[in-house]
Amino acid sequence: MAISSELSIKTLHKYDVLVIGNGMVGHHFVEQLREQHPKASIRVLSGEPRLAYDRVHLSEFFSGKTAEDLAMTTEAHYDSLGISYSTNAWVNDINREAKTVSCANGESYAYNNLVLATGSYPFVPPIPGNDQEHCLVYRTIEDLHSIEASAKVSKTGVVVGGGLLGLEAANALKEAGLQTHVVEFAPQLMAVQLDESGGRVLRDKITELGVEVHTQKATTEIVAGESSRYRMNFADGSFLETDMILFSAGIRPSDTLAREFDIAVGERGGIEIDNYCVTSDSSIYAIGECALWQQRIFGLVAPGYSMARAAVSHIVNGVSDSTVAFEGADMSTKLKLMGVEVGSIGDAHAKTEGALTYTYENQPLGIYKKIIVDASQKALLGAVLVGDTSDYDTLLQYALNGIELPEAPEALILPASADAAPALGADALPMQATVCSCHNVSKADVVSAIDDGNCDLASVKSCTKASSGCGGCAALLKNVVDSELEKRGVEVKKDICEHFAYSRQELFHIIKVEGIRSFEELIAKHGNGLGCEVCKPAAGSIFASVYNDFILKQSLVGLQDTNDTYLGNMQKDGTYSVVPRVAGGEITPERLILLGEVARDYKLYTKITGGQRVDLFGARVEDLPDIWQRLVDGGFETGHAYAKALRTVKSCVGSTWCRYGVQDSVGKAIDLENRYKGLRAPHKIKFAVSGCTRECAEAQSKDIGVIATEHGWNLYVCGNGGMKPRHGDLFATDLDDVTLVKYIDRILSFYVKTADRLQRTSVWMENMEGGLAYLQDVVINDSLGICEELEAQMETVVDTYQCEWKTAIENPESRKRFRQFVNSQKADVNIAFVEERGQIRPATEEEKRSIVSADKTEAELV
Repeated sequence: MAISSELSIKTLHKYDVLVIGNGMVGHHFVEQLREQHPKASIRVLSGEPRLAYDRVHLSEFFSGKTAEDLAMTTEAHYDSLGISYSTNAWVNDINREAKTVSCANGESYAYNNLVLATGSYPFVPPIPGNDQEHCLVYRTIEDLHSIEASAKVSKTGVVVGGGLLGLEAANALKEAGLQTHVVEFAPQLMAVQLDESGGRVLRDKITELGVEVHTQKATTEIVAGESSRYRMNFADGSFLETDMILFSAGIRPSDTLAREFDIAVGERGGIEIDNYCVTSDSSIYAIGECALWQQRIFGLVAPGYSMARAAVSHIVNGVSDSTVAFEGADMSTKLKLMGVEVGSIGDAHAKTEGALTYTYENQPLGIYKKIIVDASQKALLGAVLVGDTSDYDTLLQYALNGIELPEAPEALILPASADAAPALGADALPMQATVCSCHNVSKADVVSAIDDGNCDLASVKSCTKASSGCGGCAALLKNVVDSELEKRGVEVKKDICEHFAYSRQELFHIIKVEGIRSFEELIAKHGNGLGCEVCKPAAGSIFASVYNDFILKQSLVGLQDTNDTYLGNMQKDGTYSVVPRVAGGEITPERLILLGEVARDYKLYTKITGGQRVDLFGARVEDLPDIWQRLVDGGFETGHAYAKALRTVKSCVGSTWCRYGVQDSVGKAIDLENRYKGLRAPHKIKFAVSGCTRECAEAQSKDIGVIATEHGWNLYVCGNGGMKPRHGDLFATDLDDVTLVKYIDRILSFYVKTADRLQRTSVWMENMEGGLAYLQDVVINDSLGICEELEAQMETVVDTYQCEWKTAIENPESRKRFRQFVNSQKADVNIAFVEERGQIRPATEEEKRSIVSADKTEAELV
């Protein structure tokens, strides 16, 4: 009931500003208003049972984050700011004449200015059967709890919608342990952000991750299933069975209050606003996804934040020269969907008249890049990136700031090489360049913060809020801060952690020069405190690189991470993988048979890897020593799959078998793997050897790549196929066998000696002043006079090699670590196994419950 009498209004508590909605945008508005108007009386009405939380990272709920982890504020924080608030406060009446608001719980409030930050709601297609128990939406924390409950009694889940939100929802289902499908009406995924080719590459990569994608599917009805809870019938006559359906087919603006109380809305929805976010009622503002500006709804958080700032500025300043206006927003976005990097900038579909495109695609690595330029090829209009967004920050600055493109624009997206365009450094950015779009922080704002005395990254973040939104600008912000501090003569610290005022390189020198062999001695002489999860593994890696001691020695075992501690990779179910070395990919029939027998006897899941090895998954910790014993007795040794060390040396079949081969690539790969197999490094290392320029071993995507020529070997360095794939650079040509090994010795020893913690070879070389040319000068010309030392260091590693599995099983004290129970030799029998594609693997928790419910005996379970 509307409150309109003067007497009733006087009994209400009146607020300068009343905010309906406390999502990310509403919360940002409140903080900005309090900062600019310390004395304003503010009240927030949240329709949810909690205050603002981070919707951008909702899917992380299923990988361990709690509602508290996602919270953006607390009641105590609002209390400290003097902000009144109510939760579970659903507004059902706005009296615009009396300027009052009433809630379903009977509470009423008066206002001078009202802000509608009601956000959006998920669109659920009008499909018959869409209202059943396990047909859900993905929007709020309450929705997450419903999804979690449904997942516990489901095996398969389908997401309806293949856009950005749909893929986030698919990630949530995958994290919840369900076999996941995505159903999309359009011909491709993320049709708004990506072009057709980009959508195809994204589909391929997501499919590789185990999520099935179904495009051009229109669901006509949801009925009872035969093998699953539901069946989705499609217009083309096909169907899909599933236990849960999650609708994430887009959003609609939550504009119900505006419609009911005569505030102008657009023809297709959304509360109409001007450049100051004022609605058709001059006392009412609308911000975020509920607002319609020039017939556009903005579905990202950054534009919502810009609206919030514009509304605050108008409330505080009125219309004046100092008032901030909302004039649209850049909809570029960079994100990671199920581990797949995706970026979209500006005119991604090349709709601008006269637009030209440059495209790069690497199908083996699943990378697609396209830039769109104007007809003069001087300005960047847009970009699409799938599989590798390392160029995103550079491309975004070109697009946002009108920076003239290099003479060869295609160099911006080609793999790193001598001809590639350099990244746009912090110094090249104009002062007006936007560093953080979420909080509208420019380079000038960062510089001003530093001038005001904020002389470290944390302080700049705190004072500007840069990188506290989606976090996509973190790397760029650090580069700008470091560059500006160095200009002022401020030393930019590269301390490895709070316990050591040294970089990894400096710690390496200290350990080697002083002959320090234990962490206790190192921290006593050169550090403080007890150490942490950063410095301990780093020190353990350095000790292994310098001395090559057994890592499970009593003095070293406490420095190792979980994988190194158990000499195997821990899997998501708590079991371990066993990966024996198969040098060069060459293996005898007898050893193949042994691997099969071990996998069969210990119920291990087997898979051939891209590195030409056989992975055995699902090993229980107490079985590891016995498995290693059988493998070692059969001639195998550890493959170091758990370590920051040499993993594999991949090879083709070479001149022995291939009619194109010009050198024995298999023999060379075996020699190289056996030489460097004990080397511990700042990051994992992979080699490959190709027997000819057809490159069947993909040597140019490895840290060390060797390609045969008719006159010897070409050596490529510092490539990788990781999260930021990079082609290796040609280091030297037509090398003989001795020179090839000598150069590799020097390169790897120099890398181990000088790289930062967890720094890949590609980043290491890129960060060196002079890059490839400098590395060539050091290694080939001995410009630093250290090559003899580098070779001697590698010889020490080669001479002291030991198979860590063999050492562990021969040492009674080491074997004790692998008991499941400290005080008993017995094993836990309550472990179930199931079949997957014809192989045995440990059961998931849901599968265990299903087995138990079928009245299986304990003996049958084992």
